[in-house]
Amino acid sequence: MEIITSNKNNRIRNLQRLNKDASYRKDKGVFIVEGIRMVKEVPADRLQALYISEQMYDRWKTELAAIGLKDDDERLCLLKDYIFETVSQTKSPQGVLAVVEKMDYGPNLLAENEKAPLYLIVESIQDPGNLGTIFRTAEAAGVHTLIIGGASCDCYNPKVVRATMGAIFRLPFFYTDNLERIMHTLKEQGVTIYGAHLMGGNLYDADFTGPTAFLVGNEGNGLSEAVSHAADRLLRIPMKGKAESLNAAVSSAILSYEALRQRERHK
Repeated sequence: MEIITSNKNNRIRNLQRLNKDASYRKDKGVFIVEGIRMVKEVPADRLQALYISEQMYDRWKTELAAIGLKDDDERLCLLKDYIFETVSQTKSPQGVLAVVEKMDYGPNLLAENEKAPLYLIVESIQDPGNLGTIFRTAEAAGVHTLIIGGASCDCYNPKVVRATMGAIFRLPFFYTDNLERIMHTLKEQGVTIYGAHLMGGNLYDADFTGPTAFLVGNEGNGLSEAVSHAADRLLRIPMKGKAESLNAAVSSAILSYEALRQRERHK
């Protein structure tokens, strides 16, 4: 087990850059996971390195051994407490973080083994907390694949990863630079695509028990015109009061859970 005592160590500089630079994460093919709960979720074959603060080592030693990390593991690295603070992205660090290989999903994994797959397609989600919450609620609601397009933020941003609460390891997802092409492919597979839109019909009048995809747009502007036109049908979530729209993560949750409700009753 290596012990790092200087902030000038190249491994520390690498961690700091991985935290801040999406292009660097993409180039290296890795991202950072922080906190013992999240670290325990990391698939064993994707763990590149694990860093733990000197003060917290004894506390987490049993948990680390349970996932196969012992003192002699070359992937394990001990940091002085003040050094760990320079690479942590949380206000109250738990003293453990991992460097993890990115998940290897793609369009070829489009829920092809499901009789009635449920997709969630998001366009230009720019807030990391929103995207992370979308991961978490989509998995909980039974979405089979999350498709991320437009000018969406990097799902490997540390804030996104934390907000997923581990769903990033369990919910298949991929990025696309051409949402309309993906939508065309889904339609060829018999999937009905519904876009969340203020000009749409009532959400609760639609049937989501068959192959279904939901489109949710940018926090401020909603779906782009081109993507809206490519949808089979536009739907509006009923709202009372003076609210003009709902948060993108909330909209995603409402749509996904309505599909879950219908499917559970349809069994």
